[in-house]
Amino acid sequence: MKILFLGGNLASDLAEWLGSQGEEVVYREDKISIEETKEINPDFIISYNYRYIIPKEMISLVSGKAINPHISYLPFNKGYHPNIWSFLDNTPKGVTIHYIDEGIDTGDIIVQKEIPIDESRETLKSSYEILQREIQKLFKENWSKMRKQEITPRPQPEGGSIHYRKEMVKFERFIVENGWDTPIADLKKRYNACSE
Repeated sequence: MKILFLGGNLASDLAEWLGSQGEEVVYREDKISIEETKEINPDFIISYNYRYIIPKEMISLVSGKAINPHISYLPFNKGYHPNIWSFLDNTPKGVTIHYIDEGIDTGDIIVQKEIPIDESRETLKSSYEILQREIQKLFKENWSKMRKQEITPRPQPEGGSIHYRKEMVKFERFIVENGWDTPIADLKKRYNACSE
């Protein structure tokens, strides 16, 4: 199977794993056009940590066989920095693999798993790494069935939340000192104090 793998930040490991499973993988991190996608002529699209929105026309080229491994427990925390918002909004933590549609992380859920994270011990970085490991594990465990479309997807439940890049201003001043090594408990304490 020819896979167009659109990635970024830790995604290349999963693309390499697919290659080791005998898949023909074309890996890209830059913005790709419809014309380039047509030239590649993929059977399947995977978007994992990709920075760009995939247009409906591109999804149509693979008859809807386009999926996104996402590090949130959808429908919560669609969009930008899902890990951080799961703590700030006190929503479930987890990972989800879903079909891509024209919305932002709104497609039908293929598989998902809730992941417990000890907020008193973990930092933003360590919690992100936990979720990245878990999403890759979930992907590998289910790839054979996903590629054959043997898993019946389900619509996302109503509700949830979505966050955008511009919302970083709500918390970025609290992580200036330690960056991604900021303890989750410290971030929440400072964020909540300013939100009251």
